[in-house]
Amino acid sequence: MKTIFQHIQGDRTIWALVAILAIFSFMPVYSASTNLVYVVGSGSTIGHLAKHIALLIIGFGIIYGVHKIPYRYFSGGSVIMIPIVIVLLIFTLAQGTTIGGANASRWIRIGGIGFQTSTLAGLVLMVYVARYLAKNKESVINFKESLWQLWLPVSLILILILPANFSTTAIIFTMVLLVTFMGGYPLKYLGVILGTGIIALAIFVLIAKAFPDAMPNRVQTWQSRIESFSNEEGKDAYQVEKAKIAIATGGPFGLGPGKSVQKNFLPQSSSDFIFAIIVEEYGLMGGLGIIFIYFLLLFRIFVVVKKTKTIFGTLLVIGVGVPIIFQATINMAVATSLIPVTGQTLPLISSGGTSIWMTCFALGMILSVSASKEKTEEEILDDNPLDILHEAID
Repeated sequence: MKTIFQHIQGDRTIWALVAILAIFSFMPVYSASTNLVYVVGSGSTIGHLAKHIALLIIGFGIIYGVHKIPYRYFSGGSVIMIPIVIVLLIFTLAQGTTIGGANASRWIRIGGIGFQTSTLAGLVLMVYVARYLAKNKESVINFKESLWQLWLPVSLILILILPANFSTTAIIFTMVLLVTFMGGYPLKYLGVILGTGIIALAIFVLIAKAFPDAMPNRVQTWQSRIESFSNEEGKDAYQVEKAKIAIATGGPFGLGPGKSVQKNFLPQSSSDFIFAIIVEEYGLMGGLGIIFIYFLLLFRIFVVVKKTKTIFGTLLVIGVGVPIIFQATINMAVATSLIPVTGQTLPLISSGGTSIWMTCFALGMILSVSASKEKTEEEILDDNPLDILHEAID
């Protein structure tokens, strides 16, 4: 154990909280996977648990590897990755398939493993935004120049994610606005950007309504989710109703590990609605415990922010750290019927590969910042992206 601690760096509390969430996830995923086995007819409960554990082990490998990289490399790396993720998003949209009658063009397969490119794009974009704001911290931002240097990449990525994944688009856009606000981007310009984004969304909806064959079922899906939330009818309302029953059944201390009943009726019991299963099995105390752990993680993220001496490091931690907590909040809000169904997983607890790995990549970057021997802002931001490639090759 002492040898392990000698090799890990950064905020030890973050390491501990991530480990607690990961280990705790074993039993809920194992329990909820019975729905996939006996209702859907997919694999075995042990198989689903083994896959989840393997994904988490790889995830911790990602955290370890990324946290060893000096965080100054992420600045130049984001410039390299922006065109790559744009190409990946275009490819993902082009090869999208239809699953259950709905357009699911948000996944590509790499070596037989499904990969959701929007999560990678969101992570890269947040680093790129942090870089731009840090580079311009001493100068007056020219709105026209920022349209090309900052908002063009942001717009391209959001436009490519939107047709297949509205909730992820909304989360990324919200986080970009938060980081730009905290990075000192003029508030009057942010108002223009927000208004433009709302108008662009309205135009997209109108186009999708006028040409439904171009984007099958996407706007209809959003509309049905909102209507289900308000009218309590339809497939999504059924899922929310079962989640509410699970939460109500749990009581103060729950039915006990593995004893959930509603997991047999919730189609997404091991991913989107796993929080409801946790409350059913571990009760209100278990649910509050999970919320408290995420709150502690958010607190430690801001501790890292306070200790960081560079603007880029500060904005990087906020840009990749806050979305983790935001996503967890959205997942739990859906399970408790506070907002419409969105399809967001519970970070580090829900089953799934891409979400776990990208969360781990973000945590690795946060730990890299917290472990850094501070360099000056100029040394970090003056890194040439081509030099980073040369160092990687060497």
